[in-house]
This record gives sequence, structure tokens and C-alpha cells, in this order.
Amino acid sequence: MSNSIPGFGLTEIAQISIPVSDLEGATSFYREALGMRFLFSTPTMSFFDCGGIRLMLAIPEADNFSPPGSILYYRVQDIAIAHETLTRRGVEFVSEPHVVHATEEMELWMAFFRDTDQNFLALMCEKSLS
Repeated sequence: MSNSIPGFGLTEIAQISIPVSDLEGATSFYREALGMRFLFSTPTMSFFDCGGIRLMLAIPEADNFSPPGSILYYRVQDIAIAHETLTRRGVEFVSEPHVVHATEEMELWMAFFRDTDQNFLALMCEKSLS
């Protein structure tokens, strides 16, 4: 590549898009059940702030833009409290909080759930053991 810039690399995610079939239902789920900060919407998209990264829920423009999405992992300080809070709001978990990795210094906990379009989402918590 003759036009490459030495040292260039992608270092910051500005926005993540999640394909949805029912924008109103998905917007309600992310706003009410997950408690995410709503930014704005258009007729085919809704936007939320997720720690400085914009999360976009969108009706796909074409079939080739609606493959299964990536899993979003939400960092939480206390996975038990987060799990209990979301469960009380009607979020149905696929798995209870559980350890997926442990070292002498920490445990990595996860709990998986789905949104209104069956996209996988997860809670993630790193518990210090020291």
C-alpha cells in the first residue's frame, strides 16, 4: 500500500449498531429494562449513550445488513445486583451469573440475556480477590 500512513491504527469505537425488527419495542427495552440513556431517534433508528460510545438500534436497510449481531458485554460493578435489577424489570436471562475465568487475583463473571430481537447481550464483572 503506497498510500498507508506509518503508525496508523483504529483505536476508538464511536458507534455500535444492532439490527432490530421492532424499533419501538427495542427502544423501550433498552431504555426501560436496561436503563440506558436515550439520546434521540429517527423513523428507523434510536440512539443511546453507553459510556461515551453511541449505541444505535436500527431497522436494517437491506437483508445483507441484518446478520446475527455481535455480543455486547456491559461492564457492571456488582453482577448480582445488576442481574437482580434487570430481572425485576422483566429481562429474561439465558444464564445466571457465573465465573468464566479465574486467576489468583480476580474472577471474571458473566450472565447472558437477549433483547427483543433475540440479540445476545451480557453482563460482565471482574471481581478482585485481593
